[in-house]
Amino acid sequence: MIKIHKIFSLAVAALMMVPAISSAQNLQSVSNNKRMHANLLAKQQNVQDQIRLKEAEKYAAELLDEVEPEPDIYTEGWESGLVNPYKESNIPTTRVINVRNSVMPLKNIKITSRYGYRPRFGRNHKGIDFGCPMGDTVRAAFSGRVRLTKFERGGFGFYVIVRHENGLETVYGHLSRFLVQPDQYVKAGQPIALSGSTGRSTGPHLHFETRFMGYAINPEAIFDFENRTTHTDNYTFNKANYTQSRSYSPSARYAAAKEANQTEGKTKPAATSKTKSEKKSRSSYKVRQGDSLGKIAARNGVTVAQLKKLNGLKGDNIQPGKVLKVK
Repeated sequence: MIKIHKIFSLAVAALMMVPAISSAQNLQSVSNNKRMHANLLAKQQNVQDQIRLKEAEKYAAELLDEVEPEPDIYTEGWESGLVNPYKESNIPTTRVINVRNSVMPLKNIKITSRYGYRPRFGRNHKGIDFGCPMGDTVRAAFSGRVRLTKFERGGFGFYVIVRHENGLETVYGHLSRFLVQPDQYVKAGQPIALSGSTGRSTGPHLHFETRFMGYAINPEAIFDFENRTTHTDNYTFNKANYTQSRSYSPSARYAAAKEANQTEGKTKPAATSKTKSEKKSRSSYKVRQGDSLGKIAARNGVTVAQLKKLNGLKGDNIQPGKVLKVK
């Protein structure tokens, strides 16, 4: 009887524990569900944020040309003590600058805002803006040494200044990350940063400047961005015209010639007789150091294939001093 009574007591105790265990399981289940539900809502919120961010970036990309130009880091006072170390008295009126062996700062070049005066804001835009995705690789335009990596909240955000061996300096603004440090030597084409939208910016883009002793040269005076090269092997800096762009593309030369003819009037013939030496100079080209078939073709309005055919060339190698037919 004593054993039966103990067994019965244990059974009753076990039954009394069932609701407690069940209750604990139910509470645990509710907690898990709440946590999963919260995580799901959080993920949905992030998706919505990303959608809105993409819409904002797309909208901003279309308005980049309307954004107020950034303050000039070489002349404005905000923390720019080390940015412009040049004295006006030491700056020559003209200087021939070697611009061979250049590299485009981005893989894909899409100009969204050009160099020049902005009447709406009463100030100059002293560089050129390229539209690009967030985190795109930014490369050094020429070989040289990193002079500054800084941050300016009201202007370029994170920016890099590289001083090059040819005397130029290039500025890269609105970056998201530095890949180099001050005083580091970099080669042309070496990654130096990732693009971003820091500072005074409404969307991801790269602000790019070319400077000579503090003077902001129009980048399109040096680079032919359409053909991803420089206009010529040497750029002549001149205090009188450094803000002007240049273009040697066939379409630009045709437009200039058409405009000149219209200005002169219909009574004057479009073409005048040329001397034999002038005709010869236009139909041939003497190869210079650093020239490539691509550069020569772009300057003379022909294709590389046409150059090869005219001169019986099989490969792409050409020697300085060689005279090529271009027509």
